[in-house]
Amino acid sequence: MLTPLAPDLWDYDAPLTVIGMQLGHRLTVARLADGTLWLHSPCAYSAALAAELAALGPVAHIVAPNAMHDTYLEGWFQAYPSARFHGARGFSKFRPDLKFTDALGDTPDAAWAGTFDQLMVRGMPRLNEVVFLHRASRTLLLTDLAFNLGTEMPWLSRVMLKINGCYDCFAASRLLRTTIKDRAALRTSLDRIFAWDFDRLVLSHGRNVDAGAKELLRDAYAFL
Repeated sequence: MLTPLAPDLWDYDAPLTVIGMQLGHRLTVARLADGTLWLHSPCAYSAALAAELAALGPVAHIVAPNAMHDTYLEGWFQAYPSARFHGARGFSKFRPDLKFTDALGDTPDAAWAGTFDQLMVRGMPRLNEVVFLHRASRTLLLTDLAFNLGTEMPWLSRVMLKINGCYDCFAASRLLRTTIKDRAALRTSLDRIFAWDFDRLVLSHGRNVDAGAKELLRDAYAFL
């Protein structure tokens, strides 16, 4: 079920297994000023989820925030042909079959400029992840820049997370670090994010952080 996080902000948890790790997958939903819905990092489409969304408002914008979050998008393209689909830069290379209407960058779309700030994180061109700040709730939305998973996971998943350096802690995984091609560019992007006013963090994989998120994110990238 959709869980309220703040006024006009919800999340929805779903299962997801990647390379043997049960990472889980979190969809985040925001209601914009015009009453339409903005969906971040969609999980698997289902009629039950669509009904919950319809009770909140019409789906107008679906956001694929990095170029590796493509697993479930086909179902959403089919279900919402009139919605606008906003994809991270790089999708045209890796998934030319997905026909996005808009490319994500540093400038918020006019439809959500009053609700979110956003920034494309440089230095990791395989991801080109776009980070969003929900200003009213001081909530930062991340996709793969950090995980926060631990003891609730099955044994094999815990082992693989330990190998990845992100078991039972808030951290950037070793696998993610292999995508870094320009450390200076990444540091510059992170400095811009740290200048934002946020205290809460919503993750696509793992437990959300209700307070103190900025310091946790700083610590996770101290290796830079």
